[in-house]
Amino acid sequence: MATVITNMTMSLDGFIAYPDDTVGELFEWYSFGPVAVATANDDVTVHVDEASAEVFAEAVASVGALVAGRRLFDVANGWGGRHPAGCPVFVVTHSAPTDWPHPDAPFTFVTDGVAAAIEQAKAVAGDATVAIASADITQQALNLGLIDKVTVDLAPVLLGAGIPFFANLANAPIRLGDPTVVQGKRVTHLRYDVLK
Repeated sequence: MATVITNMTMSLDGFIAYPDDTVGELFEWYSFGPVAVATANDDVTVHVDEASAEVFAEAVASVGALVAGRRLFDVANGWGGRHPAGCPVFVVTHSAPTDWPHPDAPFTFVTDGVAAAIEQAKAVAGDATVAIASADITQQALNLGLIDKVTVDLAPVLLGAGIPFFANLANAPIRLGDPTVVQGKRVTHLRYDVLK
């Protein structure tokens, strides 16, 4: 059965983007090293240090399906029809886009909620990982008790304001296990099991 994780790059003060959805300094670590790591999207290559390259490559290889929110989908322009993880993507939305220019892309628009999107993603992923890449979807999934692991790529920057990764948690506190920590250049990779 699939493991459900959440993963985002987050500032030290808890934000995953500025209020206008730009990421600025948060993604510095994607271009701060000598190791080029290709992704499934030919338009996206990251250049990171050796430790981050190992973490990044392992994470991408383990993902069998991804769940994202409509806001992220729109901000990323649908990743041009091919997410960098190269896996099926389940987009939680109130309504599917009518002008999606990539009808053959492995994207499913789920209109009946977060739990349904995660269930569909798990069915496709099999024994692989289902990754949630959205703050709002993460918050809803945590409230529903559907996340097994919280992973944070912690950037050494204080944004001061923005879109919080963890907010509106109905069942707080949510206890996490002790972290696995990998130090990279301009990032600290943190991995926690959710204690249930």
